[in-house]
Amino acid sequence: MLDRIFTVAAGRIAAVAGQPIAFIVAVALIIMWGATGPLFDYSDTWQLIVNTSTTIVTFLMVFLIQNSQNRDAAALQAKLDELIRAVEGARTQFIGIEHRSDTEIELIRSEIEAECRDGADGHPIAVIERLQGRY
Repeated sequence: MLDRIFTVAAGRIAAVAGQPIAFIVAVALIIMWGATGPLFDYSDTWQLIVNTSTTIVTFLMVFLIQNSQNRDAAALQAKLDELIRAVEGARTQFIGIEHRSDTEIELIRSEIEAECRDGADGHPIAVIERLQGRY
């Protein structure tokens, strides 16, 4: 329940924050803050207001952006896994490799690149022809 509420709230806030009007409002607020500087004699409190406000907004937005990116990445991985599963002749051992360690993923990537280079002298057309011949 809490997860669903957070997901909906994070999605809506991210959607609003990603609009051009959000940027315009933020710029307008900073201009208004700057314009009030002489009124408050550029006091420490006047400076503290913008510093605290921007720090809080930045801190909270980091979590919302990370949540959005995690959700997008998980959805993309699920779609890719389904494509791998659905394509005849595809190597299904690649399903779920995002759960492996960075070292394991780098090793897999290096092996795939080496496989593409071997026997094709690294020429892109030869690599494509060789890969097409696999299916």
